[in-house]
Amino acid sequence: MKKALVILCLLCLVLTAFRRVSKVQPFIPKGWPATLYDYKKYPLLAKKVLLGRALFYDPILSADSTISCFSCHSPYTAFTHADHALSHGIEGKIGTRNSPALMNLAWAPSFMWDGAIAHLDKQPLFPIAQPNEMGEKVEHVLEKLQHTTRYRSLFYQAFGDSMVTDNHLTEAIAQFMLTFISAESRYDSMIRKQVEYTPQEAHGYRLFQQHCAACHTEPLFTNYKFENNGLPVDTTIRDLGRMGITGLSSDSLRFKVPTLRNVEYSFPYMHDGRFKKLYDVLKHYTAGIQHSATLAPQLQQPIVLSADDRVDLVAFLLTLTDRRFLFNPDFAYPKNIFTTPAQE
Repeated sequence: MKKALVILCLLCLVLTAFRRVSKVQPFIPKGWPATLYDYKKYPLLAKKVLLGRALFYDPILSADSTISCFSCHSPYTAFTHADHALSHGIEGKIGTRNSPALMNLAWAPSFMWDGAIAHLDKQPLFPIAQPNEMGEKVEHVLEKLQHTTRYRSLFYQAFGDSMVTDNHLTEAIAQFMLTFISAESRYDSMIRKQVEYTPQEAHGYRLFQQHCAACHTEPLFTNYKFENNGLPVDTTIRDLGRMGITGLSSDSLRFKVPTLRNVEYSFPYMHDGRFKKLYDVLKHYTAGIQHSATLAPQLQQPIVLSADDRVDLVAFLLTLTDRRFLFNPDFAYPKNIFTTPAQE
């Protein structure tokens, strides 16, 4: 009896140690605000992250097995796409918006350009079910995953249960996306006083603080609010932004302020991808703003920038590029999983 009790205690210690080792400590850069994601309720676990990484790259989530999360969110372009203005889906269908860059998501209070999703763990459900994106029924996705030994094994390792559920599916993808933390740019090194800006970058930083920081607030370079930035409504989709969610006319043409981190790689810009270059964006803010009842207060007065100012401002924006983030091998295609055949 005593021997059995000792073995049981040792087993409990081993399991406790395993759980402790398998936890991934969330990286919160020094000086950053507290995260909004509840890590106490949903702790990061290595096996869940690994499962989420596999799901992120697997086109099995789409109706015809041609589109994965990666299709619109490549790590090499700040987890967005750079080859077209609007997202592309199954059967060559075209979406309604430019795919947003994905990073530092633990600090975001809502998701999508219009804030339609309030929790990261639920966000993957939208592109899966959206007809012009993955065009699939969640129930069918679960069925497909359940019929592969690969995913039964991965779900068991992650959740202690080989049964594939919608909650476990979305939580795993969210756990992988929570690791997309960008905080190692030249800007970050400057803030830590490890490097000094060139005179051009320093002048661009001052211009940024004067004209841009109210919405693109440091250190996340977004205030996560919804603003009308003076873009004329698009002539094809006629997207009214946040108003489509709230039904309030005061939300007309208001879209979520995107982060500017890695903006060098996250083109094309705006919710509909209408601008291909940063200079096009600056031209809009200096000469293209359309005034309306919901225009952001910060843009009521003209922004005046000389040609040299624009060059210096772009020079600063380039310091937000984080190459460790863009080329992090932990975000890449998980070859070790997909090189093993999945038995049906």
